[in-house]
Amino acid sequence: MIFGKKLSEYVRFQRVILGLILVVGLAKLALSLAGMPNSTTKWLSITVLTIVGVFYYGVRVRTTGFGSYKQLLPLIFNQNVLAHAIIVIGIVIGIVTGHDNVFTAPEYSGGGDGKTWLHVGAHVVLGMIVGSLLGWLIASIVMWVTKRVARRPAPAVA
Repeated sequence: MIFGKKLSEYVRFQRVILGLILVVGLAKLALSLAGMPNSTTKWLSITVLTIVGVFYYGVRVRTTGFGSYKQLLPLIFNQNVLAHAIIVIGIVIGIVTGHDNVFTAPEYSGGGDGKTWLHVGAHVVLGMIVGSLLGWLIASIVMWVTKRVARRPAPAVA
């Protein structure tokens, strides 16, 4: 149990966003590995989907009665772990093969070689952990605003 809910409840609540992140992330990686230029694959954005998720959860958790601020953190964490796991896979493929892909190219790796274990570690620590905390903060602000402008649904009668 995580804040009173099962992991399966969180995943069920966010299945559309998680599905989109999975499909877009794997498509971006596959197209890059197949030789598609980065100028094309950049239009498949995992970052945009995670930002959409942050705002979506900030509104929907409150308006559906799914929970409160504490339920936002596992939702944000789940989507960030999925997104950054796909990116880490791309980086590891680059390290192992010695060939750049969209996740290791210098223009997406701070201007340097993206085929490093430090880059992998940065996605684990900064992307999965720090990114989740920042996303939770933003989603919490969105929820706070939502509480001010939208009414909470009446509890379901059993």
